[in-house]
Amino acid sequence: MKTLYPALEPYAVYSWQVDERHCLYCEECGNPLGLPVIFLHGGPGAGCRAHHRCFFNPADYRIILVDQRGCGRSLPEGELENNSTPHLLGDLETIRARLGIDRWLLFGGSWGAALALLYAQQHPERVSGMILRGTFLARQRDLDWYLKDGANRIYPEEWQRFVANIPQEQQTDLIGAFYQRLNGTDELAQWRAARDWERWGGQVVLGNDFKPAESGEHVTANVLAQVRIETHYAAHHYFIEENQILRACEQTPDVPILLIHGRLDLVCPAESAYSLHQALPQSALTILPHSGHIAGGDEMIDALVSATDEMALRLAS
Repeated sequence: MKTLYPALEPYAVYSWQVDERHCLYCEECGNPLGLPVIFLHGGPGAGCRAHHRCFFNPADYRIILVDQRGCGRSLPEGELENNSTPHLLGDLETIRARLGIDRWLLFGGSWGAALALLYAQQHPERVSGMILRGTFLARQRDLDWYLKDGANRIYPEEWQRFVANIPQEQQTDLIGAFYQRLNGTDELAQWRAARDWERWGGQVVLGNDFKPAESGEHVTANVLAQVRIETHYAAHHYFIEENQILRACEQTPDVPILLIHGRLDLVCPAESAYSLHQALPQSALTILPHSGHIAGGDEMIDALVSATDEMALRLAS
């Protein structure tokens, strides 16, 4: 069973002003002459972490990590102005051009998988392959599962805590209710909404590994910024048309595509990956019986590292 590659540090770090408001954090690790790969983080709003570098053999890959607008080390933190899917797609092209890369491998999970697919459909000539984990298709049915009728049936007690501070008449539009509070002038309401949103996400993402007592009653400014971005995208339907990703699959380049999904994923049920696989005949789908949504656990890590090793061999030939 494969494990993460050893920790490594970037050989180059950039802080790039991409418009009058946003400055993006970007780093490169591994082999400067290796196969270019970009890690697309989830959320939206989550940012990259040091261990994200370790899914790739540093001898084979030129590893590029980017914190999307308002996320992680990109500034201003939590900024919503000029922060939309078209902006993120434009940023990827800016980064690719500045780094002098012709084609790169896309590695994305959850929202990062959606962003990878949208980029590949818009810039097919720039994509050498894709590794997608926990496929998120950003459809209304996907939002409804998470925030209306689906996951709430799995964790009804945690759902009641999640909606407890939202009046009954506003619970038909939970995204709107949270978005309004997170961007209102009442700071207490902001922090309470961020706490409730974060706790619900923790339960659905981590399942039995979620420890409610450890989530606490308070959240950090970083969590508030992340939740604000996440609800911003959800409230605007991810700035794409309904079912856009599946409907545009014929625009996806004919390149190697590896889909990896946990059977126990309660954030993005396996139907998403299966539907995408059906729409992309060139893709290979692996459903892991004991894994959930996160890119963690022995089974998931083994599958992801095996995928990057396989892709390095395929694209080098």
